[in-house]
Amino acid sequence: MLQLLKRAWRYATAALTGKFDEVADPKVQLEQAIAESQDQHRRLKEQAANVIANQKQTEMRLSRTMDELEKVNRSARQAVVMAAEAEKAGDTKKLSEYTAAAESFANRLIALEGDVESLKALHLQAAQAADQAKAAVAQNASALQKRLSERQKLLSQLDQAKMQEQVNMAMASLSETVGTDVPSLEEVRDKIEARYAKARGMAELGAESVESRMLEVEQAAMHSEAQARLSQIRSQLGIEAGDSSGEVGGGADEAVATGPEPEGNPS
Repeated sequence: MLQLLKRAWRYATAALTGKFDEVADPKVQLEQAIAESQDQHRRLKEQAANVIANQKQTEMRLSRTMDELEKVNRSARQAVVMAAEAEKAGDTKKLSEYTAAAESFANRLIALEGDVESLKALHLQAAQAADQAKAAVAQNASALQKRLSERQKLLSQLDQAKMQEQVNMAMASLSETVGTDVPSLEEVRDKIEARYAKARGMAELGAESVESRMLEVEQAAMHSEAQARLSQIRSQLGIEAGDSSGEVGGGADEAVATGPEPEGNPS
């Protein structure tokens, strides 16, 4: 049962993580990643500062211990000299006191020499750790700078991707139906072209029908009759078909003045 619950929990975690990654804004996630890198670099600098501070403290302790060692060494030498002088003078009491002091200085000198050796080893280790910390900070700073440069590139690509997605959606909407009650542009175009083609077809059929031919014959007959009547009028006026309008007027006046000729003269 416990194993089943663990598997269910892992599955739910993976599913929720996938859903979260789908709906999460890449720009926000990118800023989060950069902020985490900056925090990591800050923590690394603090740790490196502590390592370097330890190396500095060890160096100061070593310097103080060596100064003290030099001082105790001089005191021990001085005690030995004074003990030798007391022995020459035959002063047993001072000889005993200076000898005891020299031994105390010697013991202190031995202890300080051990401390100096230990501090030298610690200082060497601290110096190596400080160098490694400095190198780690420099390397991480370079990596952080690359991430910052990469952030600008990714933000630019993200903006381009968003713009391209909007263009793709706009282009796709041109060939898709906007809604159930609104036809697409292609549908309206097909409808108009079909109506126009049908009207052209009906016009062609009308031009080739019997009624159109009959109307053409009637119009031709009316035209012929009008031309014949005009020819009759010209004949009555004595006007040739090619005469000008002025001659038409003169001929008409002459015809009116003379009037029609009699059919026959009386004998």
